[in-house]
Amino acid sequence: MKVVNDPKPAPSYNGRHAEVYDLFYADKPYKAEADFVHQCLQMFGSGTVRHVLELACGTGSHALALERHGYRIIATDYSEDMLRVGRAKAASERSSVEFRWQDMRTLDVPEAPFDAIISLFDSIGYVATDEALQRVLSNVRRHLGKEGLFVFEFWHAAAMLRNYDPVRVRRSSTPEGELLRISTTTLESDAGLANVAYSIYELHKDGTYSVTSETQTNRYFLVQEMAKLLDCAGLVPVHWFGGFRADSPITKDTWHIVGVAKPAETWNTRGRTS
Repeated sequence: MKVVNDPKPAPSYNGRHAEVYDLFYADKPYKAEADFVHQCLQMFGSGTVRHVLELACGTGSHALALERHGYRIIATDYSEDMLRVGRAKAASERSSVEFRWQDMRTLDVPEAPFDAIISLFDSIGYVATDEALQRVLSNVRRHLGKEGLFVFEFWHAAAMLRNYDPVRVRRSSTPEGELLRISTTTLESDAGLANVAYSIYELHKDGTYSVTSETQTNRYFLVQEMAKLLDCAGLVPVHWFGGFRADSPITKDTWHIVGVAKPAETWNTRGRTS
């Protein structure tokens, strides 16, 4: 694999993109996904799991849904604008989820250790290089309790390489008109990276329009690749799921993989990874 430098990530989901983000994902089944994470925490956790840290929480939809299962959640993200939206949502729902700015690569949350850490919606892929991912996963291990769980989602390389769409369009109606988001994707297959250029057009009823643009880079992984990265950070994969269903196998067409990992030193040697 080609060596890629690890520059400071470009700003993402800033300004207007953060403000309209939830409109584009209004049909995403956040509640069902949070319910599945809850099942994982109860199935694989040792003892009571209550104190949860979320990495790259976005606007907090997963955290707010997961909180309803009784968890105390600190939700972190690199985008101040996404956090601002999340805090407003939490206030409107009278939620106790606490939103904080954090960079996964330099994670430092004083309330550690946590019973569980989660990172969903393929967010771990925003860290593009092995070196940076090792820092992230080592930080996860450092913030987990000795019986803690790490539940995370990532893009599956097999599906990305076979089936990715060079151009995707999302539409959303608003009282002022229509939002149109065009995503143009190019792959760096030797580095396992997808570069996604977003253009958001706000089409107003009076015939005027405005445009917001930004480019993001997200990495995709093979399961074996992710397992090796976990191992180097002192984490053991307990189970892999083909998405947010316990009965979904992982195939070459599986887009999203959910992994569950534990600290290596406390993994029961009678357990078996899947």
